[in-house]
Amino acid sequence: MIDFSELTRGEMQQALVDLGVPSFHGTQIFRWLHKRGVSDPAAMTDLSRELRAKLAESITVTTPKLVKKEISSDGTIKFLFELADGQRIESVYIPDTPAQTFCVSTQVGCAMKCAFCLTGKMGLLRNLTAGEIAGQVRVLAHETHLADQSFNVVLMGMGEPLHNYDAVMKSLQMLADEEGLAVHPRRVTLSTVGVVPAMAKLAEEELMPNLAISLHATTEEQRDRLVPINRKYDIEELIEACRQMPLRRRGKITFEYVMLAGENDSPEDAKRLVKLLRGLKAKVNLLPLNEAKGIEFRRPSDDVVNRFAKILADADVTVSVRKSRGRDIRAACGQLATDR
Repeated sequence: MIDFSELTRGEMQQALVDLGVPSFHGTQIFRWLHKRGVSDPAAMTDLSRELRAKLAESITVTTPKLVKKEISSDGTIKFLFELADGQRIESVYIPDTPAQTFCVSTQVGCAMKCAFCLTGKMGLLRNLTAGEIAGQVRVLAHETHLADQSFNVVLMGMGEPLHNYDAVMKSLQMLADEEGLAVHPRRVTLSTVGVVPAMAKLAEEELMPNLAISLHATTEEQRDRLVPINRKYDIEELIEACRQMPLRRRGKITFEYVMLAGENDSPEDAKRLVKLLRGLKAKVNLLPLNEAKGIEFRRPSDDVVNRFAKILADADVTVSVRKSRGRDIRAACGQLATDR
């Protein structure tokens, strides 16, 4: 059977032709699945009974199974999904940020092993398929009653998106389709620790999302320790790759910087960061560490964070301090992890 959750609208149309069915039904089915959240062909009422019976025998639609929801005191909701093979992933709905935002996963676990991230402690169990990535958004949109409204998507959940490049880019194509959820790439942000060859490939994409770079350090020795991929693609190479990225008018690359007490939060670190970003269209998100059991680092004080931010601002670097959301349900950045 053909899994229609893994197909773009064009691929659905071709699959139907191969089944002896007119291609225009592909648009109807795509709309039912993504826009209306209906995966059972029997419920697709604008299809003939004969076609619905044929589809029931010929296709399947795999959807991440919602196992559990946890609601934070700040309104953030964490979703635990089970996939067809029993693996589990987490996604997060973050309301009013100021838009409605879905944070979705691209892998089961992660191979990057960043020293302050619980997901990295899991290791990489497997990549998600395009259908599993888009499927999270599909379920989240309908669970939160936002399928007919505008929302943002951040690829900042479990996994390194550029380590699963083809599936991620196909999922963005599926999400952008106007017959589905119509999530334009300008409302998608992809976060990467800096898989430099994939960044060069991303620069050539027609559907290029906003880019966020997980930097977290200002010296090679420091980043080698905190973000091990730096030993392969160092800061100098990463910053040069950023300089080569095409940006939309008024667009900027976001640099994510998790602040770790006594590790990367000194005034000297701030001054080095200013120097690193000189000449780049950049903005910096400072993220005071979300502490978790199993992570050796600690969160810096508000005074230390504010001092760091002021040094950046005084040097005309656009900077914000991200307010952690969902910390009480372990839904904040770096806290997503499952038992299997």
